[in-house]
Amino acid sequence: MVGVTDTRDAQQMALDAGLDLVEVSPEADPPVCRILDFGKYRYEQSKKEKSNRAKSKTVEMKEVRLGRSMKIDPHDVGIRMAQARKFLMDGHKVQIVQNFRGREMLHKERGSQRMKEVIENLADISKVEMAPRMAGRRMTLILSPDKSKIDRIKAAQAKAAQAKAAPAASEPPAAPQEVQTPPAEG
Repeated sequence: MVGVTDTRDAQQMALDAGLDLVEVSPEADPPVCRILDFGKYRYEQSKKEKSNRAKSKTVEMKEVRLGRSMKIDPHDVGIRMAQARKFLMDGHKVQIVQNFRGREMLHKERGSQRMKEVIENLADISKVEMAPRMAGRRMTLILSPDKSKIDRIKAAQAKAAQAKAAPAASEPPAAPQEVQTPPAEG
């Protein structure tokens, strides 16, 4: 650490050391510079950026369609809800889509009712990011994962798995039992 130095003196110091004078913070008053190997500095910066990109998780939007029309069996809706639940547990946003065909457009309230049921079904792990809204012949709803709720559920599942594994490990092995066979008649 040298302190405040004239630019020419700093350049000469870098030249004497066989290194580069690099401006680290140009916005500061006075600007902050370092004497270092610039190639090595760039390499380290690229490594930091690469590790930061690897650590950041991109949230994907997954789409779950509730059939091609309102005529979908409740069991099929249940399957779609299980699929949406899996996506939410994995940390993805989910877009629920309900299509309307023909005269179904006269009964939009049935689609709204189904969307309310979906929200209630997934309320334990998600929050509504965009309320149900009509766009042409499609009603869409966007749910995003609620991290705190999901973490609590995963912790409870892990605790249950440990409790299930613990009694099995603590039981002594069963003693071999002797089996008596009736004498053979000959």
